[in-house]
Amino acid sequence: VQLVESGGGLVQPGGSLTLSCGTSGFTFGTYTMAWFRRPEGKEREGVAGINPSGSTNYADAVKGRFTISVDNAKNTLNLRMEKLKPDDTGMYFCAADPRQWGRVSLLQSEAYSSWGQGTQVTVSA
Repeated sequence: VQLVESGGGLVQPGGSLTLSCGTSGFTFGTYTMAWFRRPEGKEREGVAGINPSGSTNYADAVKGRFTISVDNAKNTLNLRMEKLKPDDTGMYFCAADPRQWGRVSLLQSEAYSSWGQGTQVTVSA
């Protein structure tokens, strides 16, 4: 399993970014996948997750602003981020696991067996 994140960068507060996670080495669409982030000096936290059935879950801090989606034609996991805040700054990671986790488990890092290297998102004026 290989996961490669892209799309991070510097954006002003209120702006938008779309992160992508390119995948290989497994049958896309059969894995539970998620986005996590690690703010500087803090623990990694779940941001959004999606299972093969299409169930999703979002962290309270991003509900209504972030949208997780899959592109089955490109074998890519995306995260559309809008109305970004300085608190959204951090390293963002893509994660995948072959088990079909329920909604509660989607944001738990222990549920995932494969991780990407991360892409940095900085929200600052």
